[in-house]
Amino acid sequence: MPTLIIYYSQGGTTELVAKTLAKNLKASLVKIHDLKNREGLKNKFLASISAFRESKTDIVPAKVDITDYDTIIFGTPTWTGNPTPAILTIIDRCNLTGKDVILFATMDSNRGDSNIERLEEKVKMRGARVIETFTIATKNKSPEKLVNDTEAIIEMKDLKMYTR
Repeated sequence: MPTLIIYYSQGGTTELVAKTLAKNLKASLVKIHDLKNREGLKNKFLASISAFRESKTDIVPAKVDITDYDTIIFGTPTWTGNPTPAILTIIDRCNLTGKDVILFATMDSNRGDSNIERLEEKVKMRGARVIETFTIATKNKSPEKLVNDTEAIIEMKDLKMYTR
């Protein structure tokens, strides 16, 4: 079952989790780039408002061909308890009918569960079957600790079972 990981990462922690998943699950990777400037205090504040409002944004790639994949993994940071505009935009552009989906969110605080709940609603509306979800707390963790935490989740949730 070919697996594709589609993720957005601004600061690099979600990317580290996605790359660790890809390595361990032998999955392909697509990074979504948000074309809006999200750097700086003012832009981060505006980004949080956009996430709260579930605003769409301009992204690259604008669309991802998921036809040849059975399992899709979506990953996003948590902004004010919500998925990022970039990941919401790409989900809205995918036909997920008949696809198995795994969702993950990285978070500095404990608000990742609401992020996952919203992502789950969105992908189900697009025709997907959510087979697993998880969050990873990232605050004050070294890259090595994030890799170890991700690998522990892979084992604990037996994610390899979905990608063989």
